[in-house]
Amino acid sequence: MSAASEPIAPAGPPLPTRPGLRAPIAASAAPSRRRGWREPSLLPGFAPAMAFTLLYLSLLVLLPLAALAARPWEHGWQGLWTTLASPRVLAALRLSFGLSFVAAGLNVVMGLVVAWALARYDFPGKRLADAAVDLPFALPTAVAGIALAAIYAPNGWVGALLAPAGIKVAYTPLGVLIALIAVGLPFIVRGVQPVLKDFDAEVEEAALTLGAGPLRRTWQLVLPALTPSLITGFSLAFARAVGEYGSVIFIAGNMPMRSEIAPLLIVIELEQFNYAGAASIGLVMLLLSFAVLITINLVQLAAARRGRR
Repeated sequence: MSAASEPIAPAGPPLPTRPGLRAPIAASAAPSRRRGWREPSLLPGFAPAMAFTLLYLSLLVLLPLAALAARPWEHGWQGLWTTLASPRVLAALRLSFGLSFVAAGLNVVMGLVVAWALARYDFPGKRLADAAVDLPFALPTAVAGIALAAIYAPNGWVGALLAPAGIKVAYTPLGVLIALIAVGLPFIVRGVQPVLKDFDAEVEEAALTLGAGPLRRTWQLVLPALTPSLITGFSLAFARAVGEYGSVIFIAGNMPMRSEIAPLLIVIELEQFNYAGAASIGLVMLLLSFAVLITINLVQLAAARRGRR
């Protein structure tokens, strides 16, 4: 055979066959595998980032919680039980957690309405109303409490209108409820509003062409999409309300067995140098808050699992 008819050998190494093409793919997929408990990442710095995270959590979260859990046992089990079984402590815990749960539930309804109006409609003063939602975040809690007490006092603007009907708001549990609603509303609005803005309008239009009415579209299309945001907002509003202090003490009246909240009772115990008693109340509040938040997270997981079906 002549040289012209001989096949020309490739200049480089022979091209890999089809099975050989899997090697680069496998090599590129190798970094995606877990290396022990470490997540793969193309960015360096895992060790210092993890060290900083653990140090931050230890100093600001874990160590204070450990001290809170250890302090109540200074007087033994009997001293802990004596503090927690006090009728005054039980009444304060019942008031704080009960009204916090009610306030968070009411905020879900009212916050949904406010977020719906801000996200779906244009009206004069919309930007001002949108900015006013964030006032509880910006105002010092003491200032908010003084303002609420001045408005709802018997001689205040709103309190004077309610007094002839025999409705007293300030210095009652109703005043505490109003203060907790005021500080928790932004959590619902700011959690729901972006979801409403990003909701695909074509989905509602398709449902409209199929004959679905406004209530059915809202119930079967919009609310399922808002459920995770509503549950998250509820948990944030509840957590904020349980530990709220500044905006409540001015309007609550702080009457034992009636309008005294648990955070105020902790401050009273500290002023009396009863650190173990204050830590006991704080530990119970921590455990109850954890139990409620875990329950809320379980409900959220169940709702998400149901939505994927």
